[in-house]
Amino acid sequence: AALHCRCCRNYTIRYTDIQTNYCTFIMSSCKNLDGQFTVESDSCKYTDDAIIADYSYETTIVEGNTVKPSKLQMQFKTERKVGKTGVMLVGLGGNNGCTCVAGAIANKLGLTWETKEGTQKSNYWGSLLLASTVKLGNDRQGNSVYTPMSNMLPLLNPNDIVWGGWDINGTNLGEAMKRSKVLDYDLQSKLYPHMKDIKPLPSIYFPDFIAANQGERADNVLTGTKQEQMEQIRKDIRDFKAKNGLDQVILLWTANTERFSAVEEGVNDNAENILSSIEMGEAEVSASTVFAVASILEGCTFINGSPQNTFVPGVVELARQKKVFIAGDDFKSGQTKMKSVMVDFLVSAGIKPVSIVSYNHLGNNDGKNLSAPSQFRSKEISKSNVVDDMVASNRILFEEDEHPDHVVVIKYVPYVADSKRAMDEYTSEIFMGGKNTIA
Repeated sequence: AALHCRCCRNYTIRYTDIQTNYCTFIMSSCKNLDGQFTVESDSCKYTDDAIIADYSYETTIVEGNTVKPSKLQMQFKTERKVGKTGVMLVGLGGNNGCTCVAGAIANKLGLTWETKEGTQKSNYWGSLLLASTVKLGNDRQGNSVYTPMSNMLPLLNPNDIVWGGWDINGTNLGEAMKRSKVLDYDLQSKLYPHMKDIKPLPSIYFPDFIAANQGERADNVLTGTKQEQMEQIRKDIRDFKAKNGLDQVILLWTANTERFSAVEEGVNDNAENILSSIEMGEAEVSASTVFAVASILEGCTFINGSPQNTFVPGVVELARQKKVFIAGDDFKSGQTKMKSVMVDFLVSAGIKPVSIVSYNHLGNNDGKNLSAPSQFRSKEISKSNVVDDMVASNRILFEEDEHPDHVVVIKYVPYVADSKRAMDEYTSEIFMGGKNTIA
């Protein structure tokens, strides 16, 4: 028998008073640790400049029918001083870009605004680092102790970021914020003076990679060869870093979804060839790949937030050679993320999904771009990949070449603007020929 905490399901049992044969049950509760903490361990050392942690990574190597435990000793060094950081967004004037910058400014200024529900305060809800907690352990009374994720290591606060970037449309961020219609009117009014002077730098525009309907927005574009445009991007990064006295710059692609690039031998299959292809102006080198290469050559982390194959083999090899971080193939914050959670749950529970149908409609510029077949195909592949990985993990439920019927529909409906709608139906086979449907 045990008593459980409603929030974390932990329990503590203390056996006392042998003479009366009674057990005392103590219900554990949750506590929060907001301040900084230190780790007392032989595996963790603190210096004035860094936290040095020794970690033993344990896994297993499978060779035929033999499983061998394996251990790899690793050491992590984390700088305790977070340097001044700039983030350059590719797609700065889009809905994602201007809303991201607006939110950071609102939080930094501590803005409040009026809505029909009352006064709203700035926050970072939805942020994994700033709005979620981690269980550190239990105190001596058995209480679970949680701390904000941002408290785990020295991390950059978004309020301290210096923002900049590029966009194929030259509208200033104040007007872009109004155009996106994401934020409440009263908040827009308070932010406008802080946003109107932020103007995107001219960006790379390769019409073949995004929908033709984006041409009407493209009034702020670079000219010249692909090599010349890459060199301009590199110069923009250096100038931004110097002007703002930054220790580091991060690039993040939040622009339109591109069609997939063809991976071709001699073009983008290794680091040498991708650099040569940019110099030669090869047609299958996308704008996002040029940005990624420019970022790598400048020693800046590059994050890709769209479901395209920016990181062709040549880009990955170049990043390894230069020891620069690259990450991402889609933000996966909505339906795609939910799909990965649902399929993981079903297959891990021994339930066989046989039909997955996903419907979306949205009205912002992302929806307009995705209305073109080749750009939609990039998104469709991204949504399908999360299913394929789980199916391949369970050969009890699925034969070698067996997959669920998987249909993805995305429709452009201008009226709904940025308020995207997503609906899913999962049909699965269960015990003894039964069917289960989750919608």
